[in-house]
Amino acid sequence: MTKIQILAIIFLASLCFLFACEPSEQKTEEPAITFPERAADMTIYEVNIRQYTPEGTINAFAEHLPRLKELGVEMLWIMPVQPIGKEKRKGSLGSYYSISDYSAVNPEFGTLNDFKSLVRKVHELDMVVILDWVPNHTAWDHPWITSNPEYYAKDSLGNITYEADWEDIALLDHTNEGTRKSMIEEMKFWITETDIDGFRCDHAAHEIPLYFWEEATAVLDPLKDLFWLAEWDEPRLHANFHASYSWELLHLTEHVAKGEKTAHDIDKFINKDLALYGKNPFRMTITTNHDENSWAGTVFERYGEGHQAFATFIFTAYGFPMIYSGQEVGLDKRLLFFEKDTINWDDPKNLTPFYQQLVQLKKDNEALWNGGYGGTPKRINKDEWIYAFSREKNGNQVIGLINMSGEKQKFNLTDETVSGTYSDTFTKASFTLAKDQSIEMEPWQYLIFENN
Repeated sequence: MTKIQILAIIFLASLCFLFACEPSEQKTEEPAITFPERAADMTIYEVNIRQYTPEGTINAFAEHLPRLKELGVEMLWIMPVQPIGKEKRKGSLGSYYSISDYSAVNPEFGTLNDFKSLVRKVHELDMVVILDWVPNHTAWDHPWITSNPEYYAKDSLGNITYEADWEDIALLDHTNEGTRKSMIEEMKFWITETDIDGFRCDHAAHEIPLYFWEEATAVLDPLKDLFWLAEWDEPRLHANFHASYSWELLHLTEHVAKGEKTAHDIDKFINKDLALYGKNPFRMTITTNHDENSWAGTVFERYGEGHQAFATFIFTAYGFPMIYSGQEVGLDKRLLFFEKDTINWDDPKNLTPFYQQLVQLKKDNEALWNGGYGGTPKRINKDEWIYAFSREKNGNQVIGLINMSGEKQKFNLTDETVSGTYSDTFTKASFTLAKDQSIEMEPWQYLIFENN
């Protein structure tokens, strides 16, 4: 090799080294937002497939998705869709929560492909689906009854037992490792086969040890980013769940609506709840759901003319709000639980715009977001029947005044830091808040001021 050839090789090698060392343009993708942050501004909506349409099917419900998108809800909680047990069945159709096969769809509702199609359509609308899951018990004709009787709780005589007066279900024993493993496999099926986004877990801690949920989330969370809602009201569940039920607040608001408790009790509850749970957990707040509607009464029976005032409260003052099927159109009857009883969608009270505005109000104001993503409520008055609060997050502030009585009341400001003139979100009327100036509020009146 000549000297010239050697020099040429050295030159080419140098060029290669230089180009290799030049920084290349690297595309950095934004990290995906995961739960619970993904649900920070979401409102949850409970879907009762059986009663939603005259057909009572998954496909018939799917026709309502554009309307729900317009309503603004983004998380759909679908009540159980699995086949219902026939042995010891209550009524002619039975309870959704008496499941005879965890990995199938009730033929009265449709097929597994129908459910998969529903999930796809929901995702196309940038919404998410969580499936109601029943880990506490099965129907009496579930195959496990004969194939794996060791999965079930037994009484002193060795007979499989049931819960309270729900004799149509057989209670499972989650201290049995086989029970837990089989249940987790059944849950896995719905994630891998239908692409759901999480679970609403029925009776999440009733006879169910916390270590079951530790095992379940350890297996299932790596499969997909999942949202976990516990039907339970106890802080320890938040070791594995993002959201829990605020049952106590539901019943407290009912007592306030009846004049048995006051706004002072609301304030005490919120302070106590924050102390027990902290600021980060999502505390689901409701004025109705499938149980309350069927067994305790409609919102009109339980809240009277104050139903909108308390709906405004749960959307703005505290918690992770939920709307039940038909609530947005003024569902005014107790839906039968074990029979077909179709919801009337006529909306005679024209409540849809009201709920639509509440959902959008929450989304537009970071101060009202769920858990630690929103602002902590601070009470700004001491009036017995008016709960008034301020919530602030990253410069966004929302002030709310809610008369929780059927009488005229006077609001008196105690926190001068929120003094000023504001416009009500709902009526656009102007109000001045000042320590030496009171505001007379009409029965059940609610005022919401946004400060962006």
